[in-house]
Amino acid sequence: MLQPTTNSAAPQRPRLLLLEADAELGALLDAETFARARSALSTAWAPLNTGPWQVGRLREASPANAGLLVLSGVIAREVVLAGDVSSELLGAGDLIRPWSTQADTALLEAEVRWNVLAAGRVALLDAPFMARAATYPGVAAMLMERIEARARRLATVKAIAQLTRVDERLVAVIRHFCERWGRVTADGVLLPLCLSHRMLGELVGARRPSVSTAAAALERSGRLVRRPDGTWLVRDRDTAPRTAPESVAQRRRLLAA
Repeated sequence: MLQPTTNSAAPQRPRLLLLEADAELGALLDAETFARARSALSTAWAPLNTGPWQVGRLREASPANAGLLVLSGVIAREVVLAGDVSSELLGAGDLIRPWSTQADTALLEAEVRWNVLAAGRVALLDAPFMARAATYPGVAAMLMERIEARARRLATVKAIAQLTRVDERLVAVIRHFCERWGRVTADGVLLPLCLSHRMLGELVGARRPSVSTAAAALERSGRLVRRPDGTWLVRDRDTAPRTAPESVAQRRRLLAA
């Protein structure tokens, strides 16, 4: 179990007013309360530099902290299992806890890696910050909403990975990311992320050669274009959804006696 660490000789991290950096956290507050919370909710922050991110090196890393709030940048959380990698993309607004109060399980040997794809910064929501934030339940509710939003996005990507055809997975995942990072242009919806075929494969559960073949076919059809700078342009036409099977009632006890 991780224990809180202290180091009085270490330099103090720079601080910021969290509601200035992320005003949406105060969406449930009235104007007067927002002004008070804006002044009260200051916290330390740390930079995100492109490349592998050793989160354990944060001096304040402790299971007593609520977590880290991504303020800017893009991070890939990579789970390595049996030699394969599955990735999750994280960005501004995501609340993460790179440390845990529970011991690692030995039943499933999986390794978690963090890789910063685009530089940014994170805010440290430590115990003193959470004590001050308790005065403003609306802020705590918005932090809970951020956790739920991340869970919804994970469920969507899991559903995308279940699509039979790799080309449909690619179009779906690009459209999914465009909802968060994309912008509409005259040529289609642009995803300003330079995602390689390998990374896309890790996101949708496909091998890189299969992704390359599917991407080439999509580009020939004009549905998906990889621009010279590595970003993606989706010009996918809407397709009629297939009828999904109904939920099947559980016929056996879920848990053994």
